[in-house]
Amino acid sequence: MTLSSSATAEHIEIIERYAAHNYHPLPVVLTSGEGAWVTDVDGRRLLDCLAGYSALNFGHSHPRLVARAQQQLARLTLTSRAFHHDQLAAFAKGLATLTGKDMILPMNTGAEAVETAIKVARKWGYQVKGVPEGAATIIVMEGNFHGRTTTIVSFSDDKIARDEYGPYTPGFRTITYGDAEALRQAMDDSVVAVLLEPIQGEGGVVIPPAGYLREVRAICDEHGALMMADEIQSGLARTGRTFACDHEDVVPDIYIMGKALGGGLMPVSAIAANADVMGVITPGSHGSTFGGNPLAAAIGEEVVALLLDGEMQQRAARLGERLAAGLESLVGHGVRAVRCRGLWAGIDLEPGALSGRELCERLLDRGVLAKDTHGATIRLAPPIVITEDEIDLLVATLREAISA
Repeated sequence: MTLSSSATAEHIEIIERYAAHNYHPLPVVLTSGEGAWVTDVDGRRLLDCLAGYSALNFGHSHPRLVARAQQQLARLTLTSRAFHHDQLAAFAKGLATLTGKDMILPMNTGAEAVETAIKVARKWGYQVKGVPEGAATIIVMEGNFHGRTTTIVSFSDDKIARDEYGPYTPGFRTITYGDAEALRQAMDDSVVAVLLEPIQGEGGVVIPPAGYLREVRAICDEHGALMMADEIQSGLARTGRTFACDHEDVVPDIYIMGKALGGGLMPVSAIAANADVMGVITPGSHGSTFGGNPLAAAIGEEVVALLLDGEMQQRAARLGERLAAGLESLVGHGVRAVRCRGLWAGIDLEPGALSGRELCERLLDRGVLAKDTHGATIRLAPPIVITEDEIDLLVATLREAISA
């Protein structure tokens, strides 16, 4: 691929020299963004269809979020955990209202939120369920992606993320995603929780069979285990509902959130649960240096405010229908299958045609950013602020790039 200037080449060379990646990023260096568009060092405008991946459900530089961040920056940013601050209560109350849960525990990154959920589930298992100390089991899914800490990669089947990081943390049992009967067979008295993504994002926007989440909820209830939903990518209006679990009217015991919770401005994550679950965490038994800091809490509260009236969810659902219709028109024309839920789509290319990486490079040449995954699959996650005309442009650009 020919880079557009020596400036871009120099930036990429420096970045690759000093940054270690577990994937090969597209050869583009971004400088700014507004709405659904970003600009690179050469002044090219690119339609950002990686917004779920880079935590920007609400677009780049959303004016309400930027204004709130600037306001808070002028007041108070970080404090010692020895002191209270005036932003956390409003953030926690808003997020509790949005999730319908009693308690919120804020952290920074998605992986940190998953680790927090794992700790809560184990402690709950010992203190409430009565599992013998050290025997707690958490059921996880094949094809999962929950982060890259040593505990999380211990139950990953992604070789790049997992290999050569052992010895691995025990206490996890892996089953087939989307198979309710496999879950029933895996349950026993040691199981304290089932951890799953309602839609597997890194796997290529893999949507489970209809009714699967309801069955998971029922099986957890039957066996006295917690259902933990990793909504870090799928949550906060991405799929056309507040959470992907909402499509089946399922309420997990623990919501795990991140990415969009920071509005593209700050790393913000959290878990939400009722007091009978979260109450096992006592002062000093778990914490985070920066979790729930004033700047993060202020931005998080504003993100929640954008979601409480449901307008963002409705917009994602409506525009998602337009995106799905456009993508379905490509099936049989270089595309084998499409999976779409709101403004989130996985596209499988026909065997023997383009690889996902090759298609993403063609799209980049034509001014669209997308992400490949697992060979011949790409993911699309345009921001919710995208317009109908921009969706039509995305589909037309895809058609052109595939047939080029």
